[in-house]
Amino acid sequence: MDRENRLKRLRFRAWHRGTREADMLVGGFFDAQSATWSDAEIDWFETFIEEQDVDIMAWAIGVTPVPAEWHGPMMDRLRRLDYITVGR
Repeated sequence: MDRENRLKRLRFRAWHRGTREADMLVGGFFDAQSATWSDAEIDWFETFIEEQDVDIMAWAIGVTPVPAEWHGPMMDRLRRLDYITVGR
C-alpha cells in the first residue's frame, strides 16, 4: 500500500476508536503529527493503535506507566496532549 493510502487508512482508524475521548486523543495526535512521520513512525503508530483505548489513554495522561516497547519520541509527543482541541 502506498504511503498516502496507508495514512488515509490510519487516519480513519485513529478517529474511530469507540469513544469521543479516545478519538480526540488518538485522532488529534494523528492529525497534528502524521504529516512529518517517517516510515518507521508510521509503523510505530500502526502497531500502537492496536492497543486498548483505556491503556493508551492511561499512558498518555500518566495514570499508568508506559510499557518499555512504547517508550521513545512518539510516546513523548503523544503525552504532551497539546494537540487536543475542545469542540471537535
